[in-house]
Amino acid sequence: MAAAAPPPAAALEQLSKTKMFGGHNLRFRHQSASLGCPMTFSLFLPASPASKLPVLYWLSGLTCTDENFIIKSGAQRAAAAHGVALVAPDTSPRGLNVEGEADSWDFGVGAGFYLNATNEKWKNWRMYDYVVKELPKVLTDNFEQLNTSCASIFGHSMGGHGALTIYLKNTDKYKSVSAFAPIANPINCPWGQKAFSNYLGTTKSEWEEYDATLLVKKCNTLSTPILVDQGEDDKFLAEQLLAGNFEEACKAAGAPLILRMQPGYDHSFFFIATFIDDHIAHHAQFLKSG
Repeated sequence: MAAAAPPPAAALEQLSKTKMFGGHNLRFRHQSASLGCPMTFSLFLPASPASKLPVLYWLSGLTCTDENFIIKSGAQRAAAAHGVALVAPDTSPRGLNVEGEADSWDFGVGAGFYLNATNEKWKNWRMYDYVVKELPKVLTDNFEQLNTSCASIFGHSMGGHGALTIYLKNTDKYKSVSAFAPIANPINCPWGQKAFSNYLGTTKSEWEEYDATLLVKKCNTLSTPILVDQGEDDKFLAEQLLAGNFEEACKAAGAPLILRMQPGYDHSFFFIATFIDDHIAHHAQFLKSG
């Protein structure tokens, strides 16, 4: 009996294409099996390389779409220079019309927190599976110039939380991680408590699976440095981001952390754009050696 045919590649609808630094910004829509709705993602492809391009995933923060980073960060210059593709997914499912999904800016639409919700009401909020499993397969199926098995991940704020937790749970899948102003200890901050209690319910052990400060304590074999930039004038630092808690956890676990406290910088894309080249260079050294 003949083997069953593999499922067809997910159909991609190209929404835009613009040239930049010799490469192209591309934006696509596809039907997501993980999230049960159409999803968009942005992709920067450097000029055609001699070999396949490694992939650097960017996870954005609260209220963002896949476009914020591509438009505001200026990351394409360094990505083109290093020969690294950039992939920016959206931050949540959209268009599902779940009651309350758009009632507040820090929960629901634009606030997926890169987890798999267990609360039935929010069952479509499975951004963890989308980023870790579905999106890489979509890229592999549609872009032969990408080497999705050679990947790293970074992000900002909620996306910094996503990058850190996804990396710490999947060190076999990613070469390196970095973050700008991450929500580093969400079980102990209002943003995280609001999101986790709604998406995951009251079982605190489930919350701990999505908290970088707790996850890093379980990782005693990390050798690749984690790079974190944090603005000292970030108004969310003391109450929401809790970089010091993550720093202490890394020290206790012996995890290599480069935490750069940047005087005068806030939580904005101006801060991200200032240091984005450093982050891409950080990842490139590990993507090109693997």
